[in-house]
Amino acid sequence: MRLRNIPGATEAIEKSEFCINEPMLLKGKWHDFFKNDNPIHIEIGMGKGRFLMDLAQANPNINYIGIERYTSVLLRAVQKMDELHLENVHFLCIDAKTLNEIFEKNEVDKIYLNFSDPWPKDRHAKRRLTSHQFLDVYSQFLANEGCIEFKTDNVDLFNFSLDEINESSSWNLDAYTFDLHHDEKMNIGNIMTEYEEKFSSKGNNICKLIASQI
Repeated sequence: MRLRNIPGATEAIEKSEFCINEPMLLKGKWHDFFKNDNPIHIEIGMGKGRFLMDLAQANPNINYIGIERYTSVLLRAVQKMDELHLENVHFLCIDAKTLNEIFEKNEVDKIYLNFSDPWPKDRHAKRRLTSHQFLDVYSQFLANEGCIEFKTDNVDLFNFSLDEINESSSWNLDAYTFDLHHDEKMNIGNIMTEYEEKFSSKGNNICKLIASQI
């Protein structure tokens, strides 16, 4: 599906108080930026940001950073934040490949990956956010025993992700399910994304895994 460009999106994001335009300057200084020592959780590929903002409202003692590379998508999150004004949420418009240049080692406690692009062609496997290439990037800034929570309705991508984690010596697969909404234990406290609601309403099972850094 082709992403519709919204005129003025880039300019609006650059001017927003919720978007950080030069995040590399804050590497190692994120707690100073938030003016507290609360845990920092990030969502990579946050889309319109509803999931992240729902989390932030439910957990005011956690700092949240949403990452979205497409300005026309991020603009929707910015517009919502103009209404909510949550002090514990900020956004970055960057490519996830540069995250190790933005966060210092042990600076992030949790990573959320929700309904990431499956990149179905084998030659594009390294672009998947659960590939070993990206797992190596996350290891450079995720805290000791920090974790990843990944949800998708794409079973092929989920199986790929399970294999990548199981084959890694740096990660431990803590828990997983192929049917989140009928898994009594893993579904406790689950906050649904827009895609999750859409796909589950069509009868698609939602898969989820939790992996921690060893």
